[in-house]
Amino acid sequence: MTAAPEGESVTLDLLKKKMTEFARERDWEQFHSPRNLLLALVGEVGELSEIFQWKGEVPKGLPDWKEEEKLHLGEELSDVLLYLVQLSDICGIDLGRAALRKVELNAIKYPVSKKQSQTNITSSSSGNNGAGSS
Repeated sequence: MTAAPEGESVTLDLLKKKMTEFARERDWEQFHSPRNLLLALVGEVGELSEIFQWKGEVPKGLPDWKEEEKLHLGEELSDVLLYLVQLSDICGIDLGRAALRKVELNAIKYPVSKKQSQTNITSSSSGNNGAGSS
């Protein structure tokens, strides 16, 4: 099992393929029921939460974090992502399409108000393109 070449995008399909191979090589598929994968995912979310538990508010980009803390965060985020990809795969859900559909539904549920549109236009003209907004 090899990583994607440097500079190449990593897709959900690639991750799904890699995780399927990983489980098959170890004969772990027998343990990968939706329930078991969900419980593993929840455990990993707990481990991710522990990283932030006593840090208070953390600025974007984590400027005050040590490199090993960022590395650990990346590992825990990856665990969550990989279990989520496996869970969606075993349930027959196209996670990418489901996520895009959810974004569209959220846009309908939470439309941009006229006031927000004016604020965005004003911000754009002053050089702030909203890239840092959440």
